[in-house]
Amino acid sequence: QVTLKESGGGLVQAGESLRLSCVGTGRTFETYGVGWFRQFPGKEPEFVAAISWGAFKTLYADSVKGRFTISREDAKNTVYLQMSSLKPEDMAVYYCAATETRVEVCSMLSRFEYNIWGRGTQVTVSS
Repeated sequence: QVTLKESGGGLVQAGESLRLSCVGTGRTFETYGVGWFRQFPGKEPEFVAAISWGAFKTLYADSVKGRFTISREDAKNTVYLQMSSLKPEDMAVYYCAATETRVEVCSMLSRFEYNIWGRGTQVTVSS
C-alpha cells in the first residue's frame, strides 16, 4: 500500500504562490487517482483538486479554478498542487489523498472515495 507525505507548505503573503508536493512511497503510484483537500479549523476537509490515474482528467473546486493547478509526475511518484494568487481564505491544512479505485474523476471530489491520506501541510497566507 502507498503512504503519502505532503510538503511545500509555509507562510506567504496574499498574491504569492506556493507549490505543494505529495510523494507516494511503498509501491508504484501511477495507478492511483490523487486528490488535494484542505481543512479549516473546526471544519470537515474540503475538496480542492483531483487528478485521475494517467493524468487523463483533472477536477477543481470553483474556489480555486484558474488559480491552482494539479499535476503529476509518476516517474517521481509525486503529485503537485501549484497555487497562485493565494488569498487569506486559502489558509488551511492541505492534505493529499489517494484511491486505487478507478472512479470517474467527478466522483473524486468526495473525500469518501479515498482510502489513503497524508498527514497534511500547513499553508498560511497573510493579508
